[in-house]
Parts: sequence; C-alpha cells; structure tokens
Amino acid sequence: MSATNWAGSVTFQSEVRRPGTLDEVRALVAGADRVRALGSGHSFNDIADTPGVLLSLEGLPPVFDLDTSARTVTVAASLRYASVGRRLHERGLALHNLASLPHISVAGSVATATHGSGDANGNLATAVSALELLTADGDLIRLARGQEGFDGAVVGLGALGVVVNVTLDVRPAFSLRQYVYEDLPFEILCSHFDDVFSSAYSVSAFTGWQGPLVDQVWIKTKTDPFAADWFSARPADGPRHPVPGISAAPCTEQLGVSGPWHERLPHFRPEFTPSSGVELQTEYLVPRSRAAEALRAVDAIKSSVAPVLQISEIRTIAGDDLWMSSAYGRDSIGIHFTWIKDIPRVLPVVGLLEERLAPYEARPHWGKLFTTPPETVRALYPRLPDFHALTRHYDPRGVFTNDFLERRLFQAF
Repeated sequence: MSATNWAGSVTFQSEVRRPGTLDEVRALVAGADRVRALGSGHSFNDIADTPGVLLSLEGLPPVFDLDTSARTVTVAASLRYASVGRRLHERGLALHNLASLPHISVAGSVATATHGSGDANGNLATAVSALELLTADGDLIRLARGQEGFDGAVVGLGALGVVVNVTLDVRPAFSLRQYVYEDLPFEILCSHFDDVFSSAYSVSAFTGWQGPLVDQVWIKTKTDPFAADWFSARPADGPRHPVPGISAAPCTEQLGVSGPWHERLPHFRPEFTPSSGVELQTEYLVPRSRAAEALRAVDAIKSSVAPVLQISEIRTIAGDDLWMSSAYGRDSIGIHFTWIKDIPRVLPVVGLLEERLAPYEARPHWGKLFTTPPETVRALYPRLPDFHALTRHYDPRGVFTNDFLERRLFQAF
C-alpha cells in the first residue's frame, strides 16, 4: 500500500523504499528512471512525489559528527531537529533557529526553506555550511559554503540528488523564556509591526481573522519578563495552545519559565504528536517592508478566510542569499494558515488569498498547499535560470525531477 504525507492529504504514487546503506541507495538510484527522497512527510503538496523510486533515508546510519574547532555538526539527512537539538544542548551547543515543529527532518526542512521565526534569524537552511549528495551517476558530491553553486544547492527542492548528510553551523547553547499575550489589537500589530516583532528573539502572532484583536502573541526572549500591559495585550493566565479550545499539553513550556533553546524555540514538544493531522496548510512570504499592507489585505477578506481556518500565524524571517529560498534577497514575514481538512472549501479561499497578496510579491512556501500560477512563481525567483542550469549540471537526465518541479518551475526551459 502506498504511503501518505503526515496529514493524509497526499497519497504517494509509489511505495517507500528504505535502504540501510549508501550502496543500497546507489543501487536504487542507478536502477530507476525517476527518484525522489522523502523527508518526514510534513509537506502538504506533491513536492516529494514520484511514480519512480521514493526513498526514505531513515535506515541509514544516524551520523552526528561534531567539529568543535569549525563550530559545525554534520548530521544524517533524516535526523529530526528534536534529536539534533537535544544532542547539541548536551554538549553546550545550539542551532540559531528552529521551526514550530521539532518533529521534521533536517534535509527536508532545508530543501524547502522551512524557517522558524525571528527578526535576526535566517531560515533553517541558512545554518547549512556543507551538503553531501548522491547524484544519479552514483557519485557522492560535497558542496561547501563559498563554492560555486552552493547557494543554489542548499534549498535544492530535491532536484540535484539525494542529500545524505548536512553540515550545520552551531553556537553556544542559550536559554529562553516563553510568554503568551492575548488580545493584541490588530491595528497595533500593523502600525507598530517593527516594534512588536523586534521585541524578542522570536515572536509569533496567532489570529483566527475573526475580529479586531489578534488572539495570541508568543514571545521567546532571552531577557526577563515583559510588562503586563505590553502593547495593550494582556499576559495569558495559563498555558495556551495556538488553536483555541485545544489542550496546551503538547506545547512547549510558557509563563516565563526559563529553559534550553531547543525546548522553547519550537511551539510543540517532540514527545507529542503536534496535532491530529486533520488539517491543510498554506503559507506566503512577503517582503518585510510591505508587512502592514499585506496583513490589511488579508483582513479585508477575513469573512472568507475565517470559516475554513483553524488558526493563522504571522512571523518574521531574515533575508538570505540562497537562490530558491522564499526569503531570498529580502527580509520577510510569513503569513501561515492552518485550514480545516476540506480541499473543496479551502482551495477557493487559497486562490482568493493569492489574488489579494499578489501585489506584495507573495512567495508560497514550497512545502505547503498553493495554487499560484507557475509563471507567477517563476517570476518571484530571479536566480531560477541559474538553479535550472545547476540541476541539469548535477542531474542531466532529470532523474530527480518530478511533476511538481516540471509544472511549477521547469516547463519554461
């Protein structure tokens, strides 16, 4: 029986193959016309799908090689951030950023520019200093920061080869406190956007787009408590889950209790399933300079958004130089939507959102549900021709290409 993504909204065309050695990966790649590597299955579209060989690397050795002099760690592509974070912290080290879920795999997150949040924090891919990937010819290639093509290969969308190991920059471990504030006026969020999001190491605003108030603001800070009247919002009187009415038990500790970075940067604890999976997700990244305009554009259609929404999250991401990153060349904000699991009702709203956000050059998250026309997507990435040339250099036969890449990006070449 074919596998599905985490939410059960995408059924893959092929059964998942789970090789136990690099030579077994080579053999599978050599014998196939098409190959895709599957991460932790947290994408909500067919970016990982293929009618050929669908590979999981979870059976390969769990590489974790620390280089203290270089301040890097090399990890197996399939390792989850929860495991990497815990092991680094035990050694007094940290990553600069983590996503909402610690359950996701390193290589899959990097390949799709999955990001986390924070004004000064680049997405997870910006921590990558080297990649090891297996090409269609069976060669194991190492690309390092500063080498030609590296900036195109990191957010590689699975198109260059099978990434087997990833080297990440590390820094000294640090502690954070997490606070939740409630009922922030939407107009204050827009008019004081920079002040709100620069007030801590990482800030996330959650809203159901149902009224004049933002439901919750999650603040992850290295400093001591904030004022009780922070931007007219009030401190929550107990732990909260981002989705109203759901138990906060799966969430990371709040109420200002100090804890290690890897237990505060994610919103959810690794020992819990983050949700039931009965959801769809969409996200758009727009330039930070257009934040207030973009948020007001969404607010103008909230009567269409709210009925099919579970929760929406707003966060900031620092710009980077990675060619296919959704934050390429610009500091950005992410406007994320967790929908009910009802594609016929959700897709028209997704289309409406894309129409209203188009003036703000909204780049859809590679791993989420979106319907942005391919020509629009292509125009949002000025280095796309270079990326296509890079994929053809490492994969001239198109072994690692799939329908997602062909229709979204490569059909113009």
